[in-house]
Amino acid sequence: MSYLSRLCLALAAVASLTVGAPAQAERLKDLASIGGVRQNQLVGYGLVVGLDGSGDQTTQTPFTVQSIINMLGNLGVTLPPGQSLQLKNVAAVMVTASLPPFARPGQQIDVTVSSMGNARSLKGGTLVMTPLKGADGQIYAMAQGSLAVSGASGSAGGAKVTVNHLSAGRIPGGATVERAVASPVGQGDSVFVELNEADFGTAQNVVDAINRVTPGAAQAIDGRQIQVLAPEDPNRRVAFLGRLENLDVTPAVQAAKVIVNSRTGSVVMNQKVALQNCAVAHGSLTVTVNNEQQVSQPNPLSGGQTAVTNKGSVDIKQDGGTLFNIKAGTNLADVVKALNAVGANPLELIAILQAMKASGALRAELEVI
Repeated sequence: MSYLSRLCLALAAVASLTVGAPAQAERLKDLASIGGVRQNQLVGYGLVVGLDGSGDQTTQTPFTVQSIINMLGNLGVTLPPGQSLQLKNVAAVMVTASLPPFARPGQQIDVTVSSMGNARSLKGGTLVMTPLKGADGQIYAMAQGSLAVSGASGSAGGAKVTVNHLSAGRIPGGATVERAVASPVGQGDSVFVELNEADFGTAQNVVDAINRVTPGAAQAIDGRQIQVLAPEDPNRRVAFLGRLENLDVTPAVQAAKVIVNSRTGSVVMNQKVALQNCAVAHGSLTVTVNNEQQVSQPNPLSGGQTAVTNKGSVDIKQDGGTLFNIKAGTNLADVVKALNAVGANPLELIAILQAMKASGALRAELEVI
C-alpha cells in the first residue's frame, strides 16, 4: 500500500471518530474575548471604624495608630506628642477592587475589605474614605461605606462559635470611579479575538465561522489570536462586535486530561481519557505504634526510687492485594468502570493513576494541582 493510500485511510479514521463524538457549538463570547477589553486591578489602604470592641490591638499594630494620627491631622485634630492611643474600635484594612472595562467617572464598583492586623471582626464597621490606586500609582476610584460581613460569632464561658469569615467583607457599590482607563478596541481597521485557551483547531473554527458571515474578514495569527477586519466608525464597530460575539462556534476536541487534587483527593477526567491493557495490584499497609507507660517500684528498704518506664511496640500489617486485569477502555464509562473495579479510595486512586501514567497505560495528560 502506498504512502498516499495509508494517509487517506488515516484521515478517514480520524473523520469517523470526529463524527462519532460531535462537539456542541458555543457562542464566541464564551470561548474568547476581544483584545483590549480587560479589567484592571485596584488596591488601597484604609481604616474601618465603628467596630464593637473587635478592632486591632494598637499595641501590636503600630501602623494602625500611625494611620489614625495621620487621618486626624488631615482633619485638623492635633494630638499631643507622645500620646499613647488605646483604641478597640478601629482596624487597618486593605481594600481591593476590579475596574471593569469602559468604566467612566461617576460609576460605582464593588470593593472587598480585608483586615491587615489582629482585629477579631469587621462586622458593623464603616470604611473611611480610601483612595484606590492602579499599577501606575494613579488614583482611579474612592471607596467608602458600611461593610457587609456574612459571618457571625458568639462566646460564653470559655466556649466560642464562629460561622463563616469575620475578617473580610464587601461593600456593594462602595467605590466611585474617578478616572477612566483608555480601552482601545483594535488597531486601525482590525480587532483581535483572543481565545481563552490556545488551540489551533478552535482558532481555525473561529476563522471559518467569521468568514461565513463576512467572507475574508478573519485570519488566524496563531493558536490564540485571530485578526478580524472591522468598520472604523465606532458605532458600526460596536454593532459588528455585538454580532461577532454571538456567532456559534464548534470548539475543537480537547486533549485527554486527568486533573488530580492532592489536597482533597478529587479526581476529574474528561471524555477523551483512555486506558491500555494493564494489571493493577492494590493492597494496604498499616503500621501501628503503641507506647505503654509502666511504673517500676523498688524493693522495700532498698533505698531505690520509683521510676516510670516506657514500653513500646510496633505492629506492621499488610493486607493481601488482589491483582486486577484492567481492559483497554476507549470511552469515559469504560475507564470509570475499570477504575471502580480496583476498589481504591480517591487518595489511593491518585497513586494508581500516577503509576499508570508512568507505565504508559494511561493515555492522557495527568495534572496534579
